[in-house]
Amino acid sequence: MKMFLSGILLLALITALVVWFGVFRAVAESPEPAIAEGQPAPDFTLPDQDGKAVTLSEQRGKWVVLYFYPKDDTPGCTKEACSFRDNIVAIQQLDARVLGISVDTVESHKKFAEKFKLNFTILADDRQQITARYGVLTSYMGLKVARRSTVIIDPQGIIRKIFPSVKPEDHALEIHHALVELRNTEKTVPKS
Repeated sequence: MKMFLSGILLLALITALVVWFGVFRAVAESPEPAIAEGQPAPDFTLPDQDGKAVTLSEQRGKWVVLYFYPKDDTPGCTKEACSFRDNIVAIQQLDARVLGISVDTVESHKKFAEKFKLNFTILADDRQQITARYGVLTSYMGLKVARRSTVIIDPQGIIRKIFPSVKPEDHALEIHHALVELRNTEKTVPKS
């Protein structure tokens, strides 16, 4: 009888996981972004890992890589953050600034940044307002998290490229290539 109950519990757990993964995948892939390429990037002010306020509109004059990620110190998010860390100089040489955003707290961000020696800014959207405004707030195991995505904003504050779904390992290189392409396109467009 005990083995029978264990088998039923195991089957129920497997079924729940299959359903959960299917629901999460659908939720994570289906939302339409609340933003679009060519639109002004919605402005915001959020605290960074040191509690200092960072305002998006104050970044004008530089390219901004705004990358959203689900959770500090998880495998995929760590790979993505370390990819940006390891490629930050090449991105900065293109006059770009990297800003990471998740719904974690300032304290969580501080630990994450220190543990992995992150050399760029990560912002705490623990009220989930900015992730919702950018259309990337989703649910994962009953928790609200940011869907992994990235927005490139030009020096005038216009959204130039949206990456609605990214692979964390090589994303920083993908962003570097996109910035080079966008900057080259900008130089070849005649000014009116």
